[in-house]
Amino acid sequence: MPEGIGKTLESTSAVILAAGQGTRMKSALPKVLHAIAGRPLVHYPVRAALEAGCGEVVVVVGHGRERLEAYLSEAFGASAQGIPEAWKGRVKTAVQKEQRGTGDAARAGLEAVRSGAERVLVFYGDVPLLTAPDVASVASILDEDKEATVALATCTTNDPFGYGRVIRDDRGQVVEIREQKDLRTDAERGIKEWNPGIYAAGVAFLKEALASLKPNNAQGEYYLTDIVSFAAQRGLRVVGVPSNPAVMDGINDRAQLARGERAMMDRLLEKHRVAGVTVRDGARIEDGVVIEKDATIESFAVLRGRTRVGSGSVVDVGCVLTNADIGEGVSLKPYSIVTDSIVRARAQIGPFSHLRPESDIGEEAHVGNFVETKKTRLDRGAKANHLAYLGDGFVGEGANVGAGTIFCNYDGFQKQITRIGKNAFIGSDSQLVAPVTIGDGAYVGTGTTVTRDVPADALAIGRAKQENKEGYASRLRGRLAAQKAAAAAKK
Repeated sequence: MPEGIGKTLESTSAVILAAGQGTRMKSALPKVLHAIAGRPLVHYPVRAALEAGCGEVVVVVGHGRERLEAYLSEAFGASAQGIPEAWKGRVKTAVQKEQRGTGDAARAGLEAVRSGAERVLVFYGDVPLLTAPDVASVASILDEDKEATVALATCTTNDPFGYGRVIRDDRGQVVEIREQKDLRTDAERGIKEWNPGIYAAGVAFLKEALASLKPNNAQGEYYLTDIVSFAAQRGLRVVGVPSNPAVMDGINDRAQLARGERAMMDRLLEKHRVAGVTVRDGARIEDGVVIEKDATIESFAVLRGRTRVGSGSVVDVGCVLTNADIGEGVSLKPYSIVTDSIVRARAQIGPFSHLRPESDIGEEAHVGNFVETKKTRLDRGAKANHLAYLGDGFVGEGANVGAGTIFCNYDGFQKQITRIGKNAFIGSDSQLVAPVTIGDGAYVGTGTTVTRDVPADALAIGRAKQENKEGYASRLRGRLAAQKAAAAAKK
C-alpha cells in the first residue's frame, strides 16, 4: 500500500453523510460542494477516511446528487489525478431519497456497504478540518476496548450551544446523546461535553440499531444519535473518545465557511513553512499545491490546483498560478499569471506576464512585461521581453521577439501555427500572419508584416516606403486650423 494508507481499518467502511441541502448557505450549490482552500468541503472527510485506511468510503448523497457524484468520480475515480492508486475505486455513493434525518441517511449508507465489512465508521461530509488520526482514533478504540460496542468522538468546551450533549449515568458511562432542542433541564443545558458526530460500530449492531429508530423528537426526524441510547438500554458498552474540538466544527453558512477556510489556510501555510519554504504573510496556497524547499512565495501570491513550484524559485507579489508547473530557480516577477502551463528551470517571467493554457517556457527563457502567450513553446534562452502576443507558436532556442510583436494566429475560423527558428530575430512591431515559418538565424525588420515563410539567415522587410516633404508640416497645420475654425463658425 502507498505510504499514508493504514492497514488496521481495512475491514472498516466509512459512511459519510452528505445528502443535505444546507439551506443556511443560501445557495443553489449543494453545501458540501462549497469550497475551502480550493476543494469542496466533502473532499476532506473522504480523504481523511482513505488516509486512515478504511477499505471503502460510501458517501450518502441526496440534494444535488448528480453534481456531487460527478465530483467524487473526478476526484477519486479510476482516472483521478494526484491521488494514490490504491484509493481509486474505493469511493462510491448511496442515495437518501428523502431528507428524513441523519439516522435515515446512515441507514441508506449502510445498505451500500460491501458484504465483507466488519465495522462502519460514520461521520459528516461538512467537516473539512478532520484528519485521518481524528477519525481513526474513534474506530481503533474498538480494538483497544474489547467490551465496547459503540465508540463516538466527544469534545468538551465552555459553550457547546447548538450541539447535542453527551449524557452519562452515575458511573460515568455514556447512555445517550440529546440534541440541543431536546434538552429538558438547566442541568442538561449546562453539560459541556458534546457530540461532534463521529461513530464507529460493528455492522450487525448498526443494522439493528438503525432499524429501531423512531422520529420521537422535536425535529420529527430519525436521529443517528439514538443508536447510543439503543446500545446503553441493552447493557452494551458505549465509549466516548476525547477529541480535538478545533477540528470538529461543521460548516452550515458562509460565515462558518470563511472561518473554516482561514483555519485550513493556516494549516497549509504552516505545513509549507515547516518543510523549508519561505511563505510571506498574505499568500494563499490551496490544498494540493506542491512546493519544494528553498522556494519563496511572496505576499498576495495565489497558488491553486495542481500547481508545483520547484526548489529555489521565487513567486513574487500578486502572482496567480493555477495548475502551473514551475521548475527550479524560476523568477516569477510581480503580478504574473500562469494557467495550465509549464515554466522550466531558471526562466524569468514578468512582471505582468500572462501565460495562458498550454504555454511551455523553456529553460532560461524570458517572458517579460505585458507579454501574453497561449499554446506556445519557447525553447531554451528564447526571449520575448515586452508587449507581445504569442499564440499557437514555437519559438526556437535563443530567438528574440521584439516589443509589439503579434502572432496573428486566428483567421476567424481556425487557429494556425507560427514557427520561429533558432537564434532568429523578430524586430519590434512585427506581425507574423500564420501559418508562417521564420528560419534559423533569420532577421525580420522592425514594423514588418510577414505573410510568407522567411528562409534561414534571410532578412525580411515589409515596410511601406518613407517619403519626406520639406516644409509641408507648417502648411498642413494651417490647413487643419482653418478647417477647425470653419466648423466652429457653422455651429
